[in-house]
Amino acid sequence: MKIAFVYDVIYPYVKGGVEKRIWELATRLTRRGHDVHLFGMKFWDGEDILIREGVFLHGICPAQNLYSHGRRTIREAISFGIPLFFRLREESFDIIDCQQFPYFSCIAAKCSIAFKKTPLVITWHEVWGDYWYTYLGTAGAVGKFIEWGVSRLTPAMVAVSATTAKNLKTLNGRKNIRIIQNGVDLNRMNKILPHKETSDIIFVGRLIREKNVDLLVRAMGILSQENKNYQLLIIGEGPEHDNIVLLISELSLEPRVRMIGFRDNHDEIIARMKSAKMCVLPSTREGFGIAALEALACGIPVITVDHPANAIRDLITEQNGRLCTHSAEDLADTVFEVMAQYREMKNDCSASAETFDWDRIVSALENYYISVLIP
Repeated sequence: MKIAFVYDVIYPYVKGGVEKRIWELATRLTRRGHDVHLFGMKFWDGEDILIREGVFLHGICPAQNLYSHGRRTIREAISFGIPLFFRLREESFDIIDCQQFPYFSCIAAKCSIAFKKTPLVITWHEVWGDYWYTYLGTAGAVGKFIEWGVSRLTPAMVAVSATTAKNLKTLNGRKNIRIIQNGVDLNRMNKILPHKETSDIIFVGRLIREKNVDLLVRAMGILSQENKNYQLLIIGEGPEHDNIVLLISELSLEPRVRMIGFRDNHDEIIARMKSAKMCVLPSTREGFGIAALEALACGIPVITVDHPANAIRDLITEQNGRLCTHSAEDLADTVFEVMAQYREMKNDCSASAETFDWDRIVSALENYYISVLIP
């Protein structure tokens, strides 16, 4: 099959769960003999088309900032969607897999195949629904309407988690939504040794409001006041970086909280996870949570927020982690509880990740593509 993945940012130039999913699937599909192309913004110098590990990367417009004042910009989405339409129209693919966000790329992809028989698959990582009003105020009605419209562009819909599938069914009323989850490279991860620098707690993710890293820092402040001198390592980049640095300073947590950016070598992040005692991801919005799955595969429990829009909850049981409320006090109490049990939870954490190997995931996706091509 000749397959096109569409997303405005490309791994490893931008590191996030969606980018990582696409890259893992693309490289594995390529090794299985498929012709795989990624369409995104151009993050590299030189020619517009680059080949990495057999995958064709198409830079269809100059790279732009994704965020303005902590929010995704409409300008970037439109600037990507317009040239995408023309580039996809020039080529022929057996199937196009477009990530649902930022919605204009889905519309562009659909328009580009208006007179072709190419199936369009839209992969949904999360559904915002009424959250649009929290994000944009009254203008959120426009975002909610566009999301509703995109959910009706094609009958071929993939959701990366049960939570996302449930929300998508509520949005468009369709029942034939295929759940194809994210995964981990268990074979590679098992070969990585723990990092020489240890930490008690680790956070990995983009520094955006919905990740609630400030909540974790405030919980660290509470624990510090109680003379629980845990060490926190924050790995990430994003628009909330400066606010988090300021909060760490205000709470006098510099000796106990350290921040580093994403690493070019993802193995280092895994090594740092293995040298931690637990992973805390206090998100209130998460379409899946690859960082949580990676932490479990490393044998460390995960703490996350019990929120209906947080799909990390789908991964958590009493044996491999804990849920807490959106409260610094409750988060601090939960960290203290898990700190006393993390050793006993190690085997259950590892076992809970075993069914999420990327090779199993890519087989499920490959079979789904075939079912779409041959109903």
